[in-house]
Amino acid sequence: MTDQTNNGATSNEEAPQFSLQRIYVRDLSFEAPKSPAIFRQEWTPSVSLDLNTRQKQLENDFYEVVLTLSVEVKNGDEIAFIAEVQQAGIFLIKGLDAGSMSHTLGAFCPNILFPYARETIDSLVVRGSFPALMLAPVNFDALYAQELQRMQEAGETPTVQ
Repeated sequence: MTDQTNNGATSNEEAPQFSLQRIYVRDLSFEAPKSPAIFRQEWTPSVSLDLNTRQKQLENDFYEVVLTLSVEVKNGDEIAFIAEVQQAGIFLIKGLDAGSMSHTLGAFCPNILFPYARETIDSLVVRGSFPALMLAPVNFDALYAQELQRMQEAGETPTVQ
């Protein structure tokens, strides 16, 4: 009997694996400091969005990625509301080289989490009796590339906590 290999790969090599285990809200907040007076004003909003990602290795090949969206909406000079969500996911990731792992955690996983965070923010805003707020899509691949360039210029290396 002869030994067979899959496409020339040795039996010691693992094929890359990626699996979404769970998506959940880690933290959530909503403030409308000027209500109810803000509802009686003409609505001319300006929206400010801040986003951040972080990741950490949980155990073995499991990673938690947290995408934080903070939205501040002003009506004129007054803050109408502040909404923040930390949308998190647990991912099984194995068999990737360091560069691919960094990209997966820094761009691919946040791309998966963003629609959930976006919907959560919109739901919060509507429940606060404000007009719906549909955030524009975010290009996490471009943000990741910018962060890599910044880190290279600063002499830093990407790490997973």
